[in-house]
Amino acid sequence: MSRKKDDADGLLTTWEEVYKKGLLTFWLLLFLHERPAYAYEAGTSVEQLSRGTISVDENSIYRALNRFESNGLVASELRASDIGPKRRYYHLTHAGTGLLAAFLRRNILVFDHPSIRERIQAVLDDTADQETTA
Repeated sequence: MSRKKDDADGLLTTWEEVYKKGLLTFWLLLFLHERPAYAYEAGTSVEQLSRGTISVDENSIYRALNRFESNGLVASELRASDIGPKRRYYHLTHAGTGLLAAFLRRNILVFDHPSIRERIQAVLDDTADQETTA
Protein backbone atom coordinates (compact mmCIF):
# COMPACT_ATOMS: atom_id res chain seq x y z
CA MET A 1 0.00 0.00 0.00
CA SER A 2 1.33 3.44 -0.84
CA ARG A 3 2.20 6.05 1.76
CA LYS A 4 -0.49 8.41 0.37
CA LYS A 5 -3.12 5.66 0.78
CA ASP A 6 -1.94 4.99 4.36
CA ASP A 7 -2.11 8.73 5.17
CA ALA A 8 -5.60 9.01 3.67
CA ASP A 9 -6.77 5.94 5.61
CA GLY A 10 -5.37 7.42 8.82
CA LEU A 11 -7.08 10.75 8.19
CA LEU A 12 -10.37 8.97 7.46
CA THR A 13 -10.10 6.93 10.66
CA THR A 14 -9.43 10.05 12.74
CA TRP A 15 -12.28 11.96 11.05
CA GLU A 16 -14.70 9.09 11.66
CA GLU A 17 -13.70 8.77 15.33
CA VAL A 18 -14.40 12.46 15.97
CA TYR A 19 -17.58 12.33 13.90
CA LYS A 20 -18.90 9.24 15.71
CA LYS A 21 -18.21 10.62 19.19
CA GLY A 22 -20.39 13.59 18.37
CA LEU A 23 -23.15 11.39 16.99
CA LEU A 24 -23.78 9.26 20.09
CA THR A 25 -26.18 11.92 21.35
CA PHE A 26 -28.02 11.95 18.01
CA TRP A 27 -28.43 8.16 17.80
CA LEU A 28 -29.40 7.81 21.46
CA LEU A 29 -32.03 10.56 21.35
CA LEU A 30 -33.34 9.28 18.02
CA PHE A 31 -33.80 5.82 19.52
CA LEU A 32 -35.43 7.13 22.72
CA HIS A 33 -37.85 9.13 20.58
CA GLU A 34 -39.24 5.78 19.42
CA ARG A 35 -39.69 4.23 22.86
CA PRO A 36 -38.39 4.12 26.43
CA ALA A 37 -35.48 1.80 27.11
CA TYR A 38 -33.02 0.80 29.81
CA ALA A 39 -29.33 1.61 29.33
CA TYR A 40 -28.06 -1.74 28.04
CA GLU A 41 -30.97 -2.05 25.61
CA ALA A 42 -30.39 1.51 24.40
CA GLY A 43 -26.73 0.75 23.70
CA THR A 44 -27.40 -2.35 21.63
CA SER A 45 -30.27 -0.61 19.83
CA VAL A 46 -28.07 2.38 18.95
CA GLU A 47 -25.55 -0.01 17.41
CA GLN A 48 -28.31 -1.63 15.33
CA LEU A 49 -30.00 1.65 14.39
CA SER A 50 -26.70 3.16 13.25
CA ARG A 51 -26.04 0.04 11.15
CA GLY A 52 -22.99 -0.74 13.22
CA THR A 53 -21.31 2.60 12.66
CA ILE A 54 -21.61 3.49 16.35
CA SER A 55 -20.25 1.06 18.90
CA VAL A 56 -20.50 2.14 22.54
CA ASP A 57 -19.74 0.61 25.88
CA GLU A 58 -22.35 0.52 28.60
CA ASN A 59 -20.52 3.12 30.71
CA SER A 60 -20.71 5.65 27.87
CA ILE A 61 -24.46 5.06 27.60
CA TYR A 62 -24.94 5.51 31.37
CA ARG A 63 -22.86 8.71 31.39
CA ALA A 64 -24.79 10.11 28.43
CA LEU A 65 -28.18 9.21 29.91
CA ASN A 66 -27.25 10.74 33.28
CA ARG A 67 -26.06 13.91 31.53
CA PHE A 68 -29.26 14.05 29.45
CA GLU A 69 -31.39 13.55 32.55
CA SER A 70 -29.62 16.31 34.48
CA ASN A 71 -30.25 18.61 31.50
CA GLY A 72 -33.92 17.68 31.27
CA LEU A 73 -33.62 15.92 27.90
CA VAL A 74 -34.68 12.54 29.25
CA ALA A 75 -36.54 11.36 32.33
CA SER A 76 -36.37 7.96 33.95
CA GLU A 77 -38.38 5.62 36.10
CA LEU A 78 -37.78 2.25 37.72
CA ARG A 79 -39.83 -0.59 36.27
CA ALA A 80 -40.21 -4.20 37.25
CA SER A 81 -38.28 -6.69 35.17
CA ASP A 82 -39.37 -10.18 34.16
CA ILE A 83 -35.89 -11.34 35.03
CA GLY A 84 -33.86 -9.91 37.91
CA PRO A 85 -34.10 -6.57 39.67
CA LYS A 86 -35.98 -3.48 38.58
CA ARG A 87 -34.56 -1.57 35.63
CA ARG A 88 -34.31 2.15 35.08
CA TYR A 89 -36.10 3.07 31.85
CA TYR A 90 -35.34 6.34 30.10
CA HIS A 91 -37.65 8.26 27.81
CA LEU A 92 -37.30 11.45 25.83
CA THR A 93 -38.89 14.59 27.31
CA HIS A 94 -40.44 17.43 25.33
CA ALA A 95 -37.17 19.33 25.74
CA GLY A 96 -35.27 16.31 24.39
CA THR A 97 -37.59 16.04 21.41
CA GLY A 98 -37.17 19.77 20.73
CA LEU A 99 -33.38 19.51 20.87
CA LEU A 100 -33.39 16.48 18.55
CA ALA A 101 -35.66 18.27 16.07
CA ALA A 102 -33.42 21.36 16.10
CA PHE A 103 -30.34 19.20 15.52
CA LEU A 104 -32.06 17.40 12.65
CA ARG A 105 -33.06 20.67 10.99
CA ARG A 106 -29.62 22.26 11.36
CA ASN A 107 -27.34 19.29 10.73
CA ILE A 108 -29.10 16.36 9.04
CA LEU A 109 -31.74 17.76 6.71
CA VAL A 110 -29.10 19.87 4.98
CA PHE A 111 -28.05 16.63 3.24
CA ASP A 112 -31.53 16.35 1.76
CA HIS A 113 -31.16 19.61 -0.19
CA PRO A 114 -30.99 18.87 -3.94
CA SER A 115 -27.73 20.76 -4.49
CA ILE A 116 -26.04 18.87 -1.65
CA ARG A 117 -27.43 15.50 -2.83
CA GLU A 118 -26.07 16.24 -6.31
CA ARG A 119 -22.62 17.06 -4.93
CA ILE A 120 -22.58 13.91 -2.81
CA GLN A 121 -23.66 11.80 -5.75
CA ALA A 122 -20.95 13.38 -7.94
CA VAL A 123 -18.28 12.35 -5.42
CA LEU A 124 -19.66 8.81 -5.25
CA ASP A 125 -19.85 8.62 -9.05
CA ASP A 126 -16.24 9.83 -9.35
CA THR A 127 -15.01 7.16 -6.94
CA ALA A 128 -17.06 4.48 -8.72
CA ASP A 129 -15.47 5.55 -12.02
CA GLN A 130 -12.00 5.40 -10.44
CA GLU A 131 -12.66 1.90 -9.06
CA THR A 132 -13.77 0.54 -12.45
CA THR A 133 -10.71 1.95 -14.23
CA ALA A 134 -8.24 0.74 -11.58
